[in-house]
Amino acid sequence: MVYNTEKQRLVKPEYGRVIFDMVQSLKKIESREKRSEQARAVIRAMEIINYDVHRQENFENKLWDDLFIIADYDLDVDSPYPKPSPEQSLVRPEVPSIERKPIRATQYGRNIESMINLVADMEDSEVKTAVIRSLAIYMRTQYLIWNKDSVADETIFQDIERLSDGRVKVPEGIQLGRIGAESNYLKPGQNPRKPLNQKKNGKNNKKYR
Repeated sequence: MVYNTEKQRLVKPEYGRVIFDMVQSLKKIESREKRSEQARAVIRAMEIINYDVHRQENFENKLWDDLFIIADYDLDVDSPYPKPSPEQSLVRPEVPSIERKPIRATQYGRNIESMINLVADMEDSEVKTAVIRSLAIYMRTQYLIWNKDSVADETIFQDIERLSDGRVKVPEGIQLGRIGAESNYLKPGQNPRKPLNQKKNGKNNKKYR
């Protein structure tokens, strides 16, 4: 059995060894056309694995640069961007400034807004409807954590459409289901076994000699 620690060091560990092995396999493809086709498939896999790359400007260019770096610059494929050189990796890159928009609905958080944007790009299908319903159920949970009150399904649906700027239309007939009476929504860090107004029992805390 061969351990990863015994294998070649990953120059781009954020993509994992699977991508590294895929890039090594690219080099063995004799046809340049086929090699370039498979390279584009690897780029897509890299984009999925390291989704945070979307936060950077010209992220597609960075993906192609990373592909060549993983290949140790020894990869002959058709790239939409100039092939980087080893000398460029010696230059310290500038840290890009990330301008983050203010959160529009604090009870849901920034990740929910990002997820809604992803849903907006999906084609209408049963899968998209199921994703919208799952997202709405999670949003209802987040809403009840910070607002100790009931909330109508329609309120959640309106928030989805509002946060998507109208790009997501909640299909008619979606129901989120009833909330059980035993459901207890706690804020982060709150101990579920210790109520906030719990009083100490004098007898239990009394010290005996």
